[in-house]
Amino acid sequence: MTTYRIGVLQGDGIGPEIVSATTSILEAAAKKHELQLNLVDLPMGWAAIKEHNDPIPQYTKDELEKCHGWILGPHDSAAYPEEHKQKRNPSGELRHYFDLYANVRPAKTMPGTKSMVGEADLVIFRENTEGFYTDRNMYIGVGELQITPDVAVSTGVFTRKAVERIAHAAFQSAMTRRKKVTIVHKANVIKLGTGLFLNVCREVAEQYSEVEVDDYHIDAMTAHLVRRAGDFDVIVTENMFGDILSDLTGELVGSLGLAPSINSNDTQAMAQAAHGSAPDIAGKNIANPIGIMLSTVMFFEWLYSQHKDEKLKQVAETMERTLFKTVESGVKTGDLGGSASTSEFAEYIIESIHDGEQKMSK
Repeated sequence: MTTYRIGVLQGDGIGPEIVSATTSILEAAAKKHELQLNLVDLPMGWAAIKEHNDPIPQYTKDELEKCHGWILGPHDSAAYPEEHKQKRNPSGELRHYFDLYANVRPAKTMPGTKSMVGEADLVIFRENTEGFYTDRNMYIGVGELQITPDVAVSTGVFTRKAVERIAHAAFQSAMTRRKKVTIVHKANVIKLGTGLFLNVCREVAEQYSEVEVDDYHIDAMTAHLVRRAGDFDVIVTENMFGDILSDLTGELVGSLGLAPSINSNDTQAMAQAAHGSAPDIAGKNIANPIGIMLSTVMFFEWLYSQHKDEKLKQVAETMERTLFKTVESGVKTGDLGGSASTSEFAEYIIESIHDGEQKMSK
């Protein structure tokens, strides 16, 4: 029987509260399905600065090398000491260090929450290693120059290798969904960079004849999502465009605070909610943990796709099903109009798992 080694990086602000809530329901679901887990707590953020003088120390990276993947809490890098602000933030460093090239961000209408666009179920595949994000698009150094005090140059990087692998990830996902991919670019203006992105995606599309393909400029795409998000299935785009669009779609279907994501390479994945560390409510036990909980569900679905262990799939399904039923029953944190604390929300889900998901009243 395989034991899955999962790193746990609690992070800053509300991180310890929401990550603890998540691991508690993960352990309950794993126990229910007799899945063997080894959860390994590792320092990141302020805790790591205090212990290692580094928000993402080499020790943590070395330990993550031994893991099947990990759960990453939010970081408050804007508040770090100045010497650490000059480095990549913990999330960017892990994406760069482990070449986590696919940032997958779904936006799906959730029972018991208010959507601004009606029913929607789409997923954005964001290329995660280059594009206009200059903190991770160079082998050495950062892709920005300050020519004079009044002139700055930021470099965007687009390579066939990076575009091909995110395109394949998007089309493979589409084959399991509604078989439709939308490519988002700005090839009418950024003709060489995003033009290459568009053309390579189109080339990859030829290998997936069952998938319908269209494309939109980034500015037009924002309007289409607001007007008709439910028409889209899989969206593939470059780094910065994907970051912007996924924040938009997360808010459209409910709240950015609920939005999940994973970052993956071909052998490991990182669960990471789309929201930040919310230091203003840290320690108050009122934060909504749904984003990191659903990110962990995605992570275990990804593990199942890699290892074909039915127990991984069962754990993911149990976590998601009990979470959705809990929200639908009216048990919610304050941001959704409920009265449950972070820990109470998790405890209710755990009780539901233990009771065979029979206890779903308010």
